[in-house]
Amino acid sequence: MTEDAIAQALDRYVSDGELAGAAALVWRQGRIVATATVGTRDLQSGRPVDRNTIFRVASMTKPVTTVAALMLLDEGRFELDESISICAPELARMRVLRSPDGPLDETDEAMRPMTFRDLLTHRSGLTYGDFHRGPIGRAYAETLGATIDNPLAPDEWIERLAALPLIDQPGSGFHYGVSTDLLGFLIARLERAPLSAVLERRVFAPLGMRDTGFGVPRANHERRAGLCGFDSEGRLIALTAAPGRHALDERPDDMTFESGGQGLWSTLDDYLGFARMLIGDAPNGAQLLRRETLAMMTSNQLTPEQRTSARMLGRPLFAAGHGYGMGVAVVIEPDKADPLRCRGGAGTIGWPGAYGGWWQADPNDGSVLIFLAHNMAELPQMARGIGLGVWSAIASFHEIATR
Repeated sequence: MTEDAIAQALDRYVSDGELAGAAALVWRQGRIVATATVGTRDLQSGRPVDRNTIFRVASMTKPVTTVAALMLLDEGRFELDESISICAPELARMRVLRSPDGPLDETDEAMRPMTFRDLLTHRSGLTYGDFHRGPIGRAYAETLGATIDNPLAPDEWIERLAALPLIDQPGSGFHYGVSTDLLGFLIARLERAPLSAVLERRVFAPLGMRDTGFGVPRANHERRAGLCGFDSEGRLIALTAAPGRHALDERPDDMTFESGGQGLWSTLDDYLGFARMLIGDAPNGAQLLRRETLAMMTSNQLTPEQRTSARMLGRPLFAAGHGYGMGVAVVIEPDKADPLRCRGGAGTIGWPGAYGGWWQADPNDGSVLIFLAHNMAELPQMARGIGLGVWSAIASFHEIATR
């Protein structure tokens, strides 16, 4: 495996107009063995992607927030099966839709409260509005607004969330959604500090993640990857906002909403430090979690029935190859694992981001693979095959990096 082979493979997607640019890194057995950067980080300026380019990593944020929460668990600040009402009384009594896409007034009382375990494993009954065409999808959009750059204050967002019905009974099934955002705000309440401050103190500083945060300091603006999407014909274009206006090209300085589910910016080297920690080789020896807590996070937590029934956009997530731990997918059947979640030996973990970020960490060979890009396609565009090239690029990177 050579850096040239990775760069050449990725550059084909840039040349074909399927990808503006990307950065990739391979770390194995204690050292970086390859990095590759291709294309431009900003379509308007034409500046190239380099190793220090700062990308929105979208749902690659979720494992970071999860680690911060589990640090509080290790300190005895909450119990996994404790009701989240200890710090979110607004959510003490929830209603549950009889049908996920049914009328909002056809509900039953939740059989039990949501717990911290439910949030950590996406079994809370919360969802993403964009996944639904029925009334609950419209209600999420109108009540909660954007998932990343949102003008609501955290307390108001929680209050509004409490007014919406769940789509399933707490603990019953895996439903990908805003569980980790809520978890982030609960961490902030427990710590009596903004989530950004909690993550900086507990995760970023110990791991040397100097360029990771919910915004990019003005001094580093030129290092940011610009928002990049596609026009109706599938041609790359610069965007002023991500699909659904969930993320803006310029985040207002006074915005207090910090998305623990998908709000972070980061770099190859920063995220490498985080991923290394998850396989027991943290930079500077900064192991953040107790051994047994880390093992729990990186082990499948779903029942066989929950694995089989888990869906995203109608497609099975964990029916074969993977389970889900806390914030990460986990390889449990290596020969059946799809690389777009993660594929390696049993126990390999990873979780991609909607904007083209992807990573995995394999404890079997001590490897970490990271791929970062800005690829922001609308759901109807993806249904037409537009914006899917980034996932082919990731699969190509994975294939070369694991030879």
